[in-house]
Amino acid sequence: MGQVAMGFSVQELIPVLPEIVLLIGASVVLLVDLFAPGKDRAGTYLWSLIALAATALALVYSFQGPQLVLGGHYQSDALSLVLKLGMVIGLACVLLYGRGYLAARDLLSGEFFTLSLFALLGMMIIASGGSLLSLYLGLETLSLSLYALVGFDRRSVASSEAAIKYFILGALASGMLLYGISILYGVTGTLNLVVLQNEIASVLTDAGQFAMLLGLGVVFVVVGAAFKLGAAPFHMWLPDIYEGSPTAVTNILGTVSKLAAIALVLRLFADGLQPLLLQWQPMMMLLAVMSLAIGNIIAIAQTNIKRMLAYSAISHMGFVVLGVLAGSAEGYSASLFYMLTYALTGLAAFGMIMILSRKGFEADQLDDYKGLGQRSPLLALIMMVVMFSMAGVPPTVGFFAKLAVIEAVMGQGYAWIAIVAVLFSVVGAFYYLRMVKLMFFDDVEDPSPIESAWDERVVISLNGLAILALGVFPGGLLAICSQVF
Repeated sequence: MGQVAMGFSVQELIPVLPEIVLLIGASVVLLVDLFAPGKDRAGTYLWSLIALAATALALVYSFQGPQLVLGGHYQSDALSLVLKLGMVIGLACVLLYGRGYLAARDLLSGEFFTLSLFALLGMMIIASGGSLLSLYLGLETLSLSLYALVGFDRRSVASSEAAIKYFILGALASGMLLYGISILYGVTGTLNLVVLQNEIASVLTDAGQFAMLLGLGVVFVVVGAAFKLGAAPFHMWLPDIYEGSPTAVTNILGTVSKLAAIALVLRLFADGLQPLLLQWQPMMMLLAVMSLAIGNIIAIAQTNIKRMLAYSAISHMGFVVLGVLAGSAEGYSASLFYMLTYALTGLAAFGMIMILSRKGFEADQLDDYKGLGQRSPLLALIMMVVMFSMAGVPPTVGFFAKLAVIEAVMGQGYAWIAIVAVLFSVVGAFYYLRMVKLMFFDDVEDPSPIESAWDERVVISLNGLAILALGVFPGGLLAICSQVF
C-alpha cells in the first residue's frame, strides 16, 4: 500500500498529476468523438476545453515547490509551472480561434483536438524534463503529433508537402540532438541534468582530455536545439511549413510549440550544460546574428502574411537566443519573458488570419488586409497593436521584451551584439509598419462584411488587450520570470 509499480511512491506522482489528467482528458476526447454525432464536433470541442481547464487546475493544485521525482527524470519547479500554464492557455486560444476556420473547410474532426492535446502532453513533459532521456521522450511525443497535424488536410497538396518537409526537419533535429546526448552520456555516465552539470565540471577539472569530446557533443546539441527553435541557418523549410499547414495548425507551430522549444533550450543549457558556457556561447552568437539578419531582411520581400510571420519568427528567435547566450539568470529570465510575450502576440496574429478567412478564401496575402480599418475598425486596431508589439514599439509588450534581452546582453559586456540586434529591429519595423499602412491608408479591395463568431471576437479582443496591458504594466510578468531562475 502506498507503493506503485517500478518503486515510485504515490506521493511522487502528485507533481505528475497535470500530465496524468491531460492524458486521461485526451483519451476521453478520443472516445467522445467516436460516439458524438454531427459534423460540428460540439461535444469534442467542449470536452477538449474541459480537459485543458482540468489540466490548469491540476497544475496549480499539484505545485508544492521545487521537486525532483521519478528517479530524477521529472522535475516540478517554477519554470515548469509558468511554461505549462502558458502552454495550456495558448492551446485553448488556438482551439477557440481554429474551430470556425476548420469547420468552414470540413476539417473539424476529433483528430485535430486529440493530436493537439497529445502535442501539449509532449510539451509539458519537456517543460518538466529532469534528464536528457525525458527531454527526448517529450520531444518525440510533441514531434509525432505535429507531423500528423501539419499534414492534417489530406486534400491539399501544400499541406502534404509541408508535412513531408516538417518530418525531414524534425528527423534531422532529433537525430542531431540524440547523437549529442549520446556523446554527453558517454563522457559523463549520467542522463540526470543536475548530476550532468556536476560531472561535466568534474571532467573539465580532472580529465581535460575529454574536453574536446564534450565540445563535440555540445555542437550536436546546439544544432538540434536550433532546429527546434527555428533559428537560422537551420530554418530551411520553415516558411514553407507555415504557409502549407492549415492556419489553425500554423498557430500551434508558431506559438505554443515555441514555449516547448524555450523549455528544451533552458533545460539543456541553463540546467545541464552551464559549465560548458564558453564552448556553446560563440555558437549561440552566430545563431543569433544570422537569425536576426536572415529573418528581418527576407521578410521584407514576402507577400504572403504566413511566410512573413515565419521569417519574423526566425528573427524573434534571434532575440531569444541572445538572452540565452548571456549565460546569466537575467539573460535566461529575459528569454523566457520574450518567448511568453511572443507566443501571446503570435496567437493574435494567426487568430486574425483565421477570423478574416472564410470558406474558399484564405486571408493570407498582404493585399487581403487593404482597407481593413474601413471594414472593421476594431479588428484593424487589434492587428495594429500586434504589429507594433512585434516591431517593438512602446507601449506594447514587445518593446519591453526586446529591452529586457538587450539589457541582459549589455550586462555581460556584449554591447556590439546588442547594437546589431537594435539595427536589425529597425530593418524589421518596415514590414510590420507596411501592414499598418495597408490597413489604414489603402483602399478596400474586398468590401464584403467580416463574419465571425462572438467568442472569436471576444478572445481576439482580450488577446489584444493583454498585449497592451503587459506593455503598460510589464513588471508583474517580468518579476515572475526573474524569480524562476
